[in-house]
Order: sequence, then C-alpha cells, then structure tokens
Amino acid sequence: MAEMTEQEDNLVLQVEEIEALKGIYGEELKVEDLLGNSYSIEIRHKHTEHSVVLKVTLPPEYPLHSPPVYQLSAPWMKGCQKVELSTALEDIYFRHSGESILFMWIEKIRDYLDIWDACDNNIQDTSESVAENCVYVNFEKYKNGGSSQQRWSDFETPLIYHGDTIVDRKSTFQAHLAPVVCVEQVQQIKTILMENRKIASATHNILAYRIYIEDKKSFHQDCDDDGETHAGSRLLHLLEILGAQNIVVIVSRWYGGIHLGPDRFKHINNAARNVLQLCGYITDQKRGADPKGKKKKTR
Repeated sequence: MAEMTEQEDNLVLQVEEIEALKGIYGEELKVEDLLGNSYSIEIRHKHTEHSVVLKVTLPPEYPLHSPPVYQLSAPWMKGCQKVELSTALEDIYFRHSGESILFMWIEKIRDYLDIWDACDNNIQDTSESVAENCVYVNFEKYKNGGSSQQRWSDFETPLIYHGDTIVDRKSTFQAHLAPVVCVEQVQQIKTILMENRKIASATHNILAYRIYIEDKKSFHQDCDDDGETHAGSRLLHLLEILGAQNIVVIVSRWYGGIHLGPDRFKHINNAARNVLQLCGYITDQKRGADPKGKKKKTR
C-alpha cells in the first residue's frame, strides 16, 4: 500500500509540474508521447539563432526517487559545452533531489545560452573530441604524480562529470568521473562528492583510479569496494582494459530493496563505461592502450 501511495504521489507531482510548465511556456512545451510521459521544449537564445531542444521522459519514480531521463539536441554545440551543460543539469538534480526540477533545467539551459553569448564564445561545430575539450587540469604541471609534501590547496580542482542513471528493480546506479594527476586529487574529489547529501546517502560509492607516473613509467592505482564486495576491483579492471588513465571514477549505488545478484556488477561497469565514453576516455583497444595516452589540451 505504501508503494502505491508513493507512486500516486509521484503521478500527482508530475501532473502538477506539467500543468505549471504549460502555463509558463504554452505551446513551446510539446507532448512527444503521452503514454510514455515524454515531453520536449526548444529553448531559443533571445539574440541569436541558436537553440537547445530538451526532451524529457518522466519515469514512475520521478521526482521523489529518480531524475527525469533527458536528451539534449543542439548540433551547433561543442562537445565540451554539452558536457558542461549536462553536468549543470545533474548538479541541479543532486541539489534538489526529490523535487520537481524541469523548470530549473529549462532556465539553466537558457542561462547557459546567455553566458556563452556574453563570452563571445565561438559556437560552431568542432572535430575536437570531448576529452580534448573537457579536461581543464594542467597535466604537465603535475605529470610526475605530484609530491607527498603538497597539499590539496596546491592542486587545481578538476571538473566532476556525472553520467546517466541506470535503474533496475528500484536500485539506481550513477557514475561520476574527474581527471586527476595525483592521489591528493582523488581524495579531494571523493570529499567534494560526499558533501552532496544524495551521493553521501548512497548504499555504496565504489571507487577506482589510475594515475600514470611519467618518471617511473608506471601506474599508481587503487580501488575501494565501499561494502560492495569485489566491485572496486572489477571497476579498476574495467579502467585497465579500456586503457583509461589519470582519472578517478566513483559509481554510486542506491539499493532499492531487491537483490540484483550478478546484475549489480554489470550495472556498475555500464554506468562507468557510459561516463568514460561521454568524456572520451575509452581508447581504441585494437591498437592497445598507450601508457602515455593522447595528450589532452589544457586550459
């Protein structure tokens, strides 16, 4: 009975939110699939011809226990801009978990369009990869893996990227990724994520990292199961076979009360693989993993 009540609460909140959005945006809000609970809206920049189409599908668990499933369509947008915008939307969800967030998402997209225009950002298609665009850490500065005498404050704080959620039998999985070049940054990223109540409340936060030490021509790597036995070592093995380096990946799992068996490991790895793919860290396995990797641009 409690489960039914919760589902009904979600449905009521969804109906109220859609009605409110219709009142605000009128015909701009389009119904894509009424039975599938899918909607879209085109957010246009007020001074340029650029626009972003946001398509959302509201799962039965939204908003109390799950975010909307969303897609961003903007062919003109650079890879790094899409990652930046997606990260901003994910951050809104984490800060307002359990709340209706579609209005905040729409207005955040509008804000980003204004910011890029104000910065005179050269908005156009680019052949550069997402990885080249989204990594802002000065790798050359810390290419030897940092020094044990250095403190957190000595290192730049990397951007953290959040992958899409995977939901199975009420359990939710989501991966978080950040570029790192020293163990101090790994701990820094973990601390920052744990400051988020939603992530801190996860049943498990499985962690793995790999850092290439240039002067030793070797990797410094480690993992943490966080109570999910063997999950950390499996995640680290995934990073190894994909040739990923100078990153930390943390996969959060919120247990839904139903045992998933071996499927839980599949979801953990798939969540990690998705965010690795998003940020361009998956190498061409046919050529093998290059320990030096492709040099990434810094900013």
